[in-house]
Amino acid sequence: MSDLRLFVTTTEKQSEFIMQLMTAAFEDDGYAIATMEMDEKNDIWEASLYIDFDEEEAMREKLDEALSPHIPDLSIHREVIPDVDWIAKSLEGLSPVRAGRFLVHGSHDRDRVRPHDIAIEIDAGQAFGTGHHGTTAGCLEVIETVMRARKVRNALDLGTGSGVLAIAARKLRPVPVLATDIDPIATRVAAGNIRRNGIASGITTVTAPGFHSPAFAEHGPFDLIIANILARPLIRMAPQLASHLAPGGSVILSGILATQRWKVLSAYNGQHLRHVRTIWRNGWVTIHLDRP
Repeated sequence: MSDLRLFVTTTEKQSEFIMQLMTAAFEDDGYAIATMEMDEKNDIWEASLYIDFDEEEAMREKLDEALSPHIPDLSIHREVIPDVDWIAKSLEGLSPVRAGRFLVHGSHDRDRVRPHDIAIEIDAGQAFGTGHHGTTAGCLEVIETVMRARKVRNALDLGTGSGVLAIAARKLRPVPVLATDIDPIATRVAAGNIRRNGIASGITTVTAPGFHSPAFAEHGPFDLIIANILARPLIRMAPQLASHLAPGGSVILSGILATQRWKVLSAYNGQHLRHVRTIWRNGWVTIHLDRP
């Protein structure tokens, strides 16, 4: 059965208020909610509620009841999220990607794995993160550096996408990893990739908008936090992210254009995190910070 997304179009400032209203109305019942920037130049955002197809009438009414007393002029839109064979559709042209000892490859390239590779099998699909983007490859390189240099007892992959970074951390060291994403499709894809890579336990996947989920308090604080998202949300969540970092812990940030690097560094320096290293790849950067 297809999934359904009910959403309203709004501004960045108003989206924060709408998120609070939607959290109060739906999060305790286990529904996934999210906000997403659609057009930075024109300040267009969407706030979404993900539901089963057969719940549309009841959930639309409940969403309207939650929002209309406060923002009466909002229109509720719908998007059907169909079942698509994304793996078959997207495999063509993807070659294995090396980052340190990691080799990220599709199922069609299993024969390319060498004896000492840390192989991660990710077929192209609905969630971001096959290793082909410079941000993912940069994160993989820094994950290896951090986990080999210092003791990491647990990790958080914030905005997990395909789950590739959570899988990398778990394959490198047998530590518990919390993998979260605001998109329920992404967490479902990540869970499937985790199983495909032979990981039966140790990675917990949770659909969570921001840091509202109790999962962060239950699993944290974290010795390593990986967040491959985008610069603006990384800047906004700097205080919350830093509050979930254990003493002496490390942070890996990516999804950041080279021109945005100083803004991100400024936000996290303001949380008393120290810049350790920046990796530059194809106009994108991956930043490693730690808590002294």
